[in-house]
Amino acid sequence: MRYDLVVFDNDGVLVDSESISNRLLAAYLTELGHPTTYEDSIRDYMGSAMHRIHDLVLERSGQRLPADFDDVFHARVFATFERELRPVAGATGVLEKLAADGVPYCVASSGSHERIRVGHRATGLDRWFDDARIFSAQDVGKGKPAPDLFLYAAERMGVAPERCVVVEDSPLGVRAAVAAGMDVYGFTAMTPAAKLAGATGLFADMGGLADLLR
Repeated sequence: MRYDLVVFDNDGVLVDSESISNRLLAAYLTELGHPTTYEDSIRDYMGSAMHRIHDLVLERSGQRLPADFDDVFHARVFATFERELRPVAGATGVLEKLAADGVPYCVASSGSHERIRVGHRATGLDRWFDDARIFSAQDVGKGKPAPDLFLYAAERMGVAPERCVVVEDSPLGVRAAVAAGMDVYGFTAMTPAAKLAGATGLFADMGGLADLLR
């Protein structure tokens, strides 16, 4: 099937940020008295909007995170992005191919607009994404696994959900895409295939995604 819109998740799919973000998140939560390992962070928060972190910590500990938690965390993440962030291997080639073939694409991320932009500038992916192609959970007020973000992106891009395919690397993202009535290809570079149950197809590198989209 030729899709009318390819919707990319950002972190872990376009930019190789999940290891950075989850390392820093685990360290910051531990610093605040909520012991968290890197593995815990990947399991509980990968693919989440920030409100999910607040909600889970409150649910588990009965304590609220500091009011400036998001600002402090993002400042640490953005500074590290500038030094360490790289595009996911092969992502640029996939974008080049979509552009050459005239296939519409966009990004729909649980991250904030600022986070998306910082990551794209640091990796050079900003050339592929103008403002009209960037959608954030900020736009809808609900993060994945709710389908709202993907449905909003499809509406703004003028494409029916059933004509869209989502590219995701988190269980929450796969659930959101399925709930939106979209096909979804699961990227298994960091997430075991078994945890992406429900995906239309799976791939382990961007060459595999190019084959699926073809």
